Amino acid sequence: MRARRDIVAMLLTTFLTWMGQRTTAVALPLVALSETGSAWTTGLVGGAVGLPMLSSAWWARGLRQRLTTGPALAAVLAVQVLGLLIVPVAAALGAVGAPHLVAAGLVTGCATALAGPAQRALLADLGDGLGEGVAARMLAWQDLAHRSTMILAPPLAGWAVTAGDPLYLLWAEAAGVAAGVGILCTVRGSVHAAEGNVPSGATTEAGGANPVGRVDAPGLRQVLARHPQVRLAVVMSGVGGLTWFAFTLGLAILGARTGRPGLLVSAGMTGYGLGSLAGAVAAPVLVPRLPALTTISTTWAVLGAAFLVLPVVTSSLPLLALLAAAGGLGMPLGIGALNRLISTRTVGAERRAAFAAASLVHDGGVSVGLLAGGAVIGLAGAGPTLVVAGVAQILAALLAVPWRRLPQARPGPARIDARPTGAGHR
Repeated sequence: MRARRDIVAMLLTTFLTWMGQRTTAVALPLVALSETGSAWTTGLVGGAVGLPMLSSAWWARGLRQRLTTGPALAAVLAVQVLGLLIVPVAAALGAVGAPHLVAAGLVTGCATALAGPAQRALLADLGDGLGEGVAARMLAWQDLAHRSTMILAPPLAGWAVTAGDPLYLLWAEAAGVAAGVGILCTVRGSVHAAEGNVPSGATTEAGGANPVGRVDAPGLRQVLARHPQVRLAVVMSGVGGLTWFAFTLGLAILGARTGRPGLLVSAGMTGYGLGSLAGAVAAPVLVPRLPALTTISTTWAVLGAAFLVLPVVTSSLPLLALLAAAGGLGMPLGIGALNRLISTRTVGAERRAAFAAASLVHDGGVSVGLLAGGAVIGLAGAGPTLVVAGVAQILAALLAVPWRRLPQARPGPARIDARPTGAGHR
């Protein structure tokens, strides 16, 4: 019963934090513009958030191995709360400037780079203690909690902005994450997680001392090299992240150039959001039953095919929305299959590193794509960019042809986290 309560607490924390992030995405640019009077400052926080993520392979390697319990994760979220308070406190003092926005982005970016993968790893550990396949289902439920905020948060934020000061939303996000801190303090680490951690004084199977952050802090490349199927899945996810700009920026620019500013991207994002939410509802049931690598490759190929066809259907908003929904429908299944692949092939320190690698490659790809996407579309055009992005995703999916047999994880030195309990390592 305790493990189930812990899982519910973690899912609730996911919902609260993502609701806050999505409402702030609406409010923060308005606050930055009103406080500084400069349009260029509106993207400073978002840009600064990406820097810690892109560099997390170096600075977060040892830290992520300490995040094996609810209180440890709560400490990271507490740091995030401090970062979230920088802008509203400065606004209350009448002193918001570029340094405050950059500082807020860097602090919250560091916390997000640590907390996201660690929450998935701990949730998988808790699921392992409840039986085979539970970890994959719980990770799918977490993705549903995350995706539900795509539908709920934007209209709520829009109403709040029109009804009052957008600054209140920044205070509300800090309060929501602070509530998550309190909730996570009640979550314990599973036995599985405790074995994967290397606290001071712990011993290996051979009985030797093993200080924190040494042998049980594997590098991200090392983990991906040992698990070829996880590596292929992460590569596909990275290509998808890198080409995502073709959908968002591409439709926005295509709409502006065809005399329908905002309409194409609105129809596309609405269709994608509804399709992915429908897929997320089915994911907890389907993900444990579907072959992981085949599911991942199929969903990315379908999204790539949708990108290929989108430029042809831009004359019809309903058809564009329907095609985007078809592309988004399978994505929760693909993401759930990736999480299942990681949770069934890794444990302990390797599991935390694998989730961090997946997050870094995908989110880093999104950041790089958005950074360079405007220039690419300006040179090639929105339609051709969508076509090339679709082809790239399909080619990446072909890396994981279902009948291709891949080697299992290569044998490595004995690790304290190699002693599975329950269904954590199969």
